[in-house]
Amino acid sequence: MIHQRVPAMQTIEYKTFDSAPNARFSILIPTWNNLKYLQYCLRSIQKNSRFPHQVVLHVNEGADGTRDWVEREQMDFSWSKENVGICFAMNAAASLARTEYLVYINDDMYVGPDWDRYLWDEIERLDHIYFLLGSALIEPRGGTNPNVTVCADFGDSPDSFQESEFLERSPQLLSRPDWNGAGGAGVLVHKKIWDLVGGYSVEFTPGLYSDPDFSMKLWQSGVRYFKGIAQSRIFHFQAKSTGRIVKRNDGRKQFARKWKIPSSRFVRDYLRLTTPFEGPLKEPEETLDLKFARWRSRWL
Repeated sequence: MIHQRVPAMQTIEYKTFDSAPNARFSILIPTWNNLKYLQYCLRSIQKNSRFPHQVVLHVNEGADGTRDWVEREQMDFSWSKENVGICFAMNAAASLARTEYLVYINDDMYVGPDWDRYLWDEIERLDHIYFLLGSALIEPRGGTNPNVTVCADFGDSPDSFQESEFLERSPQLLSRPDWNGAGGAGVLVHKKIWDLVGGYSVEFTPGLYSDPDFSMKLWQSGVRYFKGIAQSRIFHFQAKSTGRIVKRNDGRKQFARKWKIPSSRFVRDYLRLTTPFEGPLKEPEETLDLKFARWRSRWL
């Protein structure tokens, strides 16, 4: 008899409840044995959201009691016995979404007051669904994440978080205008666009560089409206899950081989990340420098 091991993504289980019938967004949160941070994140959503929302979790493992707690709280969730990474987790959670708008939030984030209202105001100003909107991310330390808007140390855990100071000071920290190139976590997309591009690309499992890959798929589908909303603010405790990943994919090489351009040049030349928002983006100028970057990507 041949015993074949069933991959973890083939054993994902799903459970839904009749929660948030008037939800405005479906908030997708992958979590991996991070219950204390998850509970703090959910508390901030409940406390600081203007509208009701459907929360959909993907629970990786749940060995710390996360699955049991989520089920007791009657939240919609998917569950895998093993950690299947961000891409499978996001796709599984998205399959349970009941609203037209999907928001991706990490389990180690704290959303600021009216974070959702500012995103909704932007949606109502548009007459199409071809967009990716993002919140302003605040992190305690500098790092390699190009989507971080500002660094300000309000703490690196729920226990040390200076909530009152964050609520008081964050508006002054983010007096900048809206910007180009929203991406990473803390982003919103219409479900039809998510479905059109097939969600997150599972070949990037466990997930490094799946964010710019998703943005590139949106670009290829015709999306040119990538906008960061400065008044929608989220604090990120920073890499409380990704820092535990032992076996990482070489996302930089994967992106370059797949799209024939380095991710750094896509973010800079196409998305024009962090530059002031002036409207839908245009195709970048095909300079010799950009052509050389494309050529080099073939050899990575």
